[in-house]
Amino acid sequence: MKKIALIAAILTASSLCPTEATGQAGAARPDPPGTPERQVEGRVQIGQILIPLRGSNQKVNAQSGTKRTPLQQADLSAPGRQVIQVRVDFDPGFTSPWHTHPGEEIIYVIEGTIEYQVRGQPTKTYKSGEVLTVPYGTPHLAKNVGTTNAAELATYIVEKGKPLITLGSEQQRPPQ
Repeated sequence: MKKIALIAAILTASSLCPTEATGQAGAARPDPPGTPERQVEGRVQIGQILIPLRGSNQKVNAQSGTKRTPLQQADLSAPGRQVIQVRVDFDPGFTSPWHTHPGEEIIYVIEGTIEYQVRGQPTKTYKSGEVLTVPYGTPHLAKNVGTTNAAELATYIVEKGKPLITLGSEQQRPPQ
């Protein structure tokens, strides 16, 4: 379950999917502090937003090992594209599952030490102040290799209307 938590942590309230309560696209607003996350098979609900986790039939608890703070979401001048920005905090030792995004992810490490494995690239460790870009659709994972909290600013330039994240499988692992 810990591995799945990053998925929910990097998801934001957006037009990525309908809400259960209204049947309309989710609003571009962060949930109030203390908003409970609900476990739903194959999806995570954060406040009013219900987000499908494509490729997953596992239950998700977004509070285990990570914390996500949505910062902004906006349409871009490029048709069909949007930007989503999220601060993601990782507990010591937390490792995300392999996953992909329907666009580029630009990462700025805010604090701590995070190891990133990106398919087709050597595993690399990044410290506060360092940046990396994950190409469109490229399987990757992140691991807090430090002994304290680690945090990143994740900026996604993604296709509108697609799930922000698709969980990977063992087949996405790069060769060792």
